[in-house]
Amino acid sequence: MLSFMTDPEADPRLPAVYDAENRWGADDDFFLALVERQPGRRVLDLGCGTGRLTVAIAGSAGQVVGVDPNGTSVEAARAKPHGDRVGWVQGTVACVRGDATDIAVMTSHVAQVFITDAEWSSVLTGLKHALVPGGTLAFDTRDPRAREWETWTAAQTRGQVTLPDGTVVEGWVEVTSVVDDVVTFAWHNVFPDGTDVSGVSSLRFRSEDVVRRTVEAAGFRIRDVFGGWHGDPVGTAGEIVVVAEA
Repeated sequence: MLSFMTDPEADPRLPAVYDAENRWGADDDFFLALVERQPGRRVLDLGCGTGRLTVAIAGSAGQVVGVDPNGTSVEAARAKPHGDRVGWVQGTVACVRGDATDIAVMTSHVAQVFITDAEWSSVLTGLKHALVPGGTLAFDTRDPRAREWETWTAAQTRGQVTLPDGTVVEGWVEVTSVVDDVVTFAWHNVFPDGTDVSGVSSLRFRSEDVVRRTVEAAGFRIRDVFGGWHGDPVGTAGEIVVVAEA
């Protein structure tokens, strides 16, 4: 049975599924450590989702604002431990007050959801506006050289997760098209009653050269670019991790 919601990503069951599939990892360690080294510690987490990193920053005494357009995810994040210490905003970078952030992060490959050049430029410009002069921007994006999408087949990604209430959900993703550097895929979450909460999403796999050029065009100075979460050289661990200065 398919779910016929207008926006399947707004299904209130999905935050628990996302959290079960995406536990704390080396990427979270990287970003939290970066935030904790930042003077001032006024933090913007853009595309915060269900707030895994956001509430950890709040718990370490950071002043943090979490922004995401998905209201269902924001509400789930608000209910987590330390969620009451976060300024939650359902919206986009356009909702953020200018010149009020010491460090802005975009994690879990949020940078890839901005498909067009105009969208990406607008986000980078908005982040530059949000940061104080000399403030830090850090984000990750998958390195297209790793061609990770080639593993996104139903056979290779199908699996089950168990939610805190004991519900078992089966899920998988499957690529439906690759056009230049934009990968489109269908995603499925099948619940015990047979409901398939599913949708179609697209991600842009920008090359290192494109990432560098666009970040610099928005007025940032790139400090570091890593290929993974332990200082790996770019091209070795499937990631492009950017740390830049406004």
